[in-house]
Amino acid sequence: MFKVLILATSHGAAHLRASKAVRGAFFDLCPEINVTIMDAIAQCAPWFRAYYDSYEIPLRYWPGLWRRIERRQHQQPSTNPTWLYRLGAKPLFNKIRALDPDVVVASEVGVCELAALHKHRARARYFLTALELMDFNRGWIRAEVDLYAVVHPDLGAELEGAGAPNERVAVCGMPIDPAFAQIPEKASARERLGLRRDLPVVLVLFGGTGFGSPRRIAAELGRVGLPIQAVFIGGNNPGLRAELEKVCAGADGWRTLGWVDNMHEWMAAADMVLSKPGGSTLMESCACGLPFLAFDPLPGNEERTCRWIEKWGAGVWVKTAVEISSSVRRLLDKPEELAELERLARAIAHPHAARDTAAAILTRVQPSCRGRRA
Repeated sequence: MFKVLILATSHGAAHLRASKAVRGAFFDLCPEINVTIMDAIAQCAPWFRAYYDSYEIPLRYWPGLWRRIERRQHQQPSTNPTWLYRLGAKPLFNKIRALDPDVVVASEVGVCELAALHKHRARARYFLTALELMDFNRGWIRAEVDLYAVVHPDLGAELEGAGAPNERVAVCGMPIDPAFAQIPEKASARERLGLRRDLPVVLVLFGGTGFGSPRRIAAELGRVGLPIQAVFIGGNNPGLRAELEKVCAGADGWRTLGWVDNMHEWMAAADMVLSKPGGSTLMESCACGLPFLAFDPLPGNEERTCRWIEKWGAGVWVKTAVEISSSVRRLLDKPEELAELERLARAIAHPHAARDTAAAILTRVQPSCRGRRA
């Protein structure tokens, strides 16, 4: 049986969501395929897992330090010393050898380095794909990588500029849930979700892990000066959900939720999204033609994503909390500007990215599978 191994991580929700979307696309294109998703870091030595996850400490408690670390790391040929990867990943390498895959897909730069190291040392013959999810880093550039699946031509140009061969770069988009390829009408989505049709809806997201400052955001939305509906989705963070409920108590037309499985419906019902600029969240909103107000980015990659948002014209980088109310008010007062942002967001949308990614791989290694059920 033809076997695919997708190596993900538990860092944020984007890697796992993209991995699941690509797995579904592989099954659609080639039903008899065997696809395994594995948390690569969870398979490594315990001490290595602790080391790999240690970035969360400066990220949360000393963002400025993490920004400097990440900026330096961003320009290095490797995110960590090779000897460290070699020692810490022995259990992972054993797992890969036992599975003996035909294709390995790596959805994070450190994981890609691990897979490339294993492929080189074991002289393995699997087809290695780097799934670059808007997190450009020179560490992606590896001779062992056979295909770079990128989100946008600009990101592909970055990789080529860093040394990736042009013929190995394919613009496939960000793999997202196929539900975003069939977006319901705004009116029907609002009716289904219990939202009023006559008031604008601002969707406020805090990422899959629930990270952000709800009090600042709620206070600024309260200063918009126009009646709005605000929906706060806190992700997998019960503490944040509890804080949101306190902050929003008594606010007419405001609603708080935790993790949701129907994000495509909430986005279809909204007029704009205010969120941390995670790559998958951005591309999901673009698939819905939803203007993106990027706020409170994490240091490093999310700040770079804000610059892409501005360059592509898909939204606005809200750099301070006090700009939230004025940004929302301006877009509500200027429907022509809101409509232009919607148009530009749809222009970079790629709702079939998961299928295109799987097809790009299968075209190169298993042509008989491509399009079997497309």
